[in-house]
Amino acid sequence: IIGIVSALTLPNLNSSTGEKEKIAKVKKIYRDLNDAYGRAIAVYGPYGEWTLNDSTDEAKLKRIGERLTEFMKPSKVCGYKAGGSNSSCFDGTNMGSVGGSGQSSVSFNTYSFVLADGTGVAMSSGTIYIDIDGAAKGSHKKGLDIFSFSLRERDGITASTSFAGITTGSSFLTTGNGAETASWAAN
Repeated sequence: IIGIVSALTLPNLNSSTGEKEKIAKVKKIYRDLNDAYGRAIAVYGPYGEWTLNDSTDEAKLKRIGERLTEFMKPSKVCGYKAGGSNSSCFDGTNMGSVGGSGQSSVSFNTYSFVLADGTGVAMSSGTIYIDIDGAAKGSHKKGLDIFSFSLRERDGITASTSFAGITTGSSFLTTGNGAETASWAAN
């Protein structure tokens, strides 16, 4: 009887602990991003003025990335890459969605880096993607280990406000995408 009860409850306990760890990690990264953003504004002025003298997408992303990473102390900076993500910092190819059958890829210009805890970060125009498992690990699914935040002049770094229908479950979050689940986890 004890063996049967253990077999039934241990997977649920492990899943619950894993979910809590992921939520805690998303919350920490969200706080760290906002802290770096606030510090960068204090030093360099309003976000909207950071790239006034930069004419190319590359120059703009580099400037924003350098200003944020200055206050985040990354373990590795891959920098700018046109048309995709640097797979040694953030593997943005073949990202799936929790509860979805399709896959997508980061096929736009990015500035990427790795945080001290191994989290991969890729910034594009207006979006910050995080892979809490890092580039070489995990399922590469939005809402499971890949999350996204918005970066806007007016609002700073925010999570999506639309997260209806997202529930905890044995697969951490059973519906939604990286932006919705980032909002759910960060709140």
